[in-house]
Amino acid sequence: MPDVSMIGVNDVTQRLVAELSLRSDEEIVRLRQAVRDQAIARGFSLIDQTKFVTAASELARNTLQHGGGGTAQLHVVINGARVGLRLTFTDAGPGIADVERALGDGFSTGTGLGLGLGGSRRLCDEFAIESQLGNGTTVVITKWKTR
Repeated sequence: MPDVSMIGVNDVTQRLVAELSLRSDEEIVRLRQAVRDQAIARGFSLIDQTKFVTAASELARNTLQHGGGGTAQLHVVINGARVGLRLTFTDAGPGIADVERALGDGFSTGTGLGLGLGGSRRLCDEFAIESQLGNGTTVVITKWKTR
């Protein structure tokens, strides 16, 4: 009997391994550790672990600071012989008025350097964002294990 926790989408199978609330700095720390633990368990290189944990941390902080908190789902993904990790960040905050501008370096709504979204995109193999004003934002990132 197939594992009913596995969901196949476009030849990619994914299995939820963690769902975490993002409502405090402590929960961001827990997310970082969960991502690192899963990356180690899947044999990611130290460089790829660091890249994915860094992207996860940036996006979790955005979820908390700009989205008013939300959730993160961590999945193990399999596509043929490839294994990876996928994170989905969801909030019900105010949304992003201009996503393309927000992805550009130097854009910041706060006192930061403005490298969060664009930097996170560069650290991952796949990046998708959907945002609606007044309805929140969802960001999905994937990192594949390199051989």
